[in-house]
Amino acid sequence: MKKITKTLLTLLVAFASLHAQENISFNKPKEIISPEINADNSVTFRLLAPNATSVAVSGDFLPEGTRNATMTKKKDGIWEFTTDILPSELYTYSFNVDGLQMNDPNNVYYRRDVASTLNVLLVGGGKADTYKVNNVPHGTVAKRWYASPQNDMTRRITIYTPPGYEESNSSYPVLYLLHGMGGDEDAWQTLGRATQIIDNLIAEGKAEPMIIVMPNGNISQTAAPGESDLGFYKPEFMLPKTMDGTYEATFDDIISFVDKNYRTKANKSGRAIAGLSMGGFHSLHISRYHPNTFDYVGLFSAAIMPNPNATSDVYKNIPETLMQQKKNGYKLYWIAIGKDDFLFEANTEFRKMLDDMSFKYQYVETEGGHVWRNWRIYLSEFIPMLFK
Repeated sequence: MKKITKTLLTLLVAFASLHAQENISFNKPKEIISPEINADNSVTFRLLAPNATSVAVSGDFLPEGTRNATMTKKKDGIWEFTTDILPSELYTYSFNVDGLQMNDPNNVYYRRDVASTLNVLLVGGGKADTYKVNNVPHGTVAKRWYASPQNDMTRRITIYTPPGYEESNSSYPVLYLLHGMGGDEDAWQTLGRATQIIDNLIAEGKAEPMIIVMPNGNISQTAAPGESDLGFYKPEFMLPKTMDGTYEATFDDIISFVDKNYRTKANKSGRAIAGLSMGGFHSLHISRYHPNTFDYVGLFSAAIMPNPNATSDVYKNIPETLMQQKKNGYKLYWIAIGKDDFLFEANTEFRKMLDDMSFKYQYVETEGGHVWRNWRIYLSEFIPMLFK
């Protein structure tokens, strides 16, 4: 009887162990490699969908104006598509199966952009090597919560400290890096690859070791979707108080927290601010509203002028505050935008305003539009110019 009981107990333990391994399978399906980066830097996508009637892949690797590419059904119900040779870049993509968009089940790497999730792949051998995790010293990324007294809330922020920060007693300059509309404090780290970029540039001797602060620019949010007490709600693109002046007026709460909790060079020459789209808008207006705070300003595909209905004092006297910023002095005012960006004309008009007041700036014009592909490039070119 004891032997039977012991055998039964052993079987129960084994059964429980199997159920604890949720992904275990005794009928392992055939392995599908997707995406497969080929030797010539073309990429092959594959999807097992034996009952589908049409399958397509869409992504930013496709030629401008092409929404998707039709995949071909091969044996065993596997659909396949191979791209042309691709330039070195970080790409996003998804599948469309009989009208239903879905992620690639064979690729566990993906990023959230507002309310969408897209798979990612990286084609190396060029500029995208700067976006990779390479065998170099790495900094530390912390998700912190800080008090914002002027907004009467506690908010989440992402902060990068460079390799060796914890072991040293040195003080470091700070780049405040701001996201676009629909983004949050995770956007530059995930979609923008900011922490990989700075690690690699520091290791190559192309950038000064620095702290990078990535705040949440949606002043009505305490944190990114799913990271606050609001739970798992569906993210929205346009949020209350977006670009109404509140963020700019209360930005010194963020600076105060960083200077108090980190070893910073807490002066104008030790601070930079930059951002994409809405973050470029914020960088423009924060830097002129606090005109003696930043020596380095970067506008990446920036929105420029506020909504005509905005009543905040932040948006009053724009030319006058820019002139004050000019008189106070700065080391770099950097503007970059793609030729096909929908904000191109607004940036052209803004540059004319700066020209008329002899406000010096550096201007970079690239191909393409309002896309992360450009913003990663801009960040990679902006960072090496800081704190020299």
